[in-house]
Amino acid sequence: MALEMRPDCERCGTDLPAEAPGAFICSFECTFCAECAEDLDDMCPNCGGELTDRPTRAKKHHDAHPPSKVRHYKE
Repeated sequence: MALEMRPDCERCGTDLPAEAPGAFICSFECTFCAECAEDLDDMCPNCGGELTDRPTRAKKHHDAHPPSKVRHYKE
């Protein structure tokens, strides 16, 4: 089972492409940019879990395992 690879920071809305570094996730895949993760002291505000570096997904795998297009940022 592949990670969902959410496309944005759910705190500020910054784009977080699946093939690029700089995203942080908790065990439930809540996703945040590096700046927001730092502001949150690497703790997920939703579940209280640790935020860790999300691995990247090479573009060559996007057809077989597409990243999510569902944005989670809410203004």
